[in-house]
Amino acid sequence: MKFKTIIKWTFRILLLVFVIIQFIRPARNNGNVHGPDDLSQVINIPQNVETILQDACYDCHSNGSTYPWYTNIQPVGWWMQRHVDEGKESLNFSEFKTYDREDWAHVLDECVEMVEENKMPLPSYTWTHGKLDENQKRIFINWAQKAMDGIAVEEE
Repeated sequence: MKFKTIIKWTFRILLLVFVIIQFIRPARNNGNVHGPDDLSQVINIPQNVETILQDACYDCHSNGSTYPWYTNIQPVGWWMQRHVDEGKESLNFSEFKTYDREDWAHVLDECVEMVEENKMPLPSYTWTHGKLDENQKRIFINWAQKAMDGIAVEEE
């Protein structure tokens, strides 16, 4: 077989595999973000903080994600869904009330730490959604710290 023939058949096979995998789609995270166990049922969230959470956190850390168009192309959709599943496993704001009450302040403290250290949102998320600016970080951190103080007072 000639080299050109091998290249043609390799390309055809890869194209066929690419077309076939488009039919293998992951389940979508299309639940209710603000259900009965949502963070907002435990802690007051001002609108400016809610906007930050919606824009920077909820896609991976809630029961409802907004999927960009390119997640309809596999294997990108699989990769994105894995991120969502891992994010929800580590923290799910839609299920916050189900966490042990003793852990609520610790969870928020971890959120503050991740935002301060620029570990959240993930760089792969910020490529298409943008980073939190310093003002947004300050607003979120101040709110979370006040919320932690309120939780600590309630526990006493």
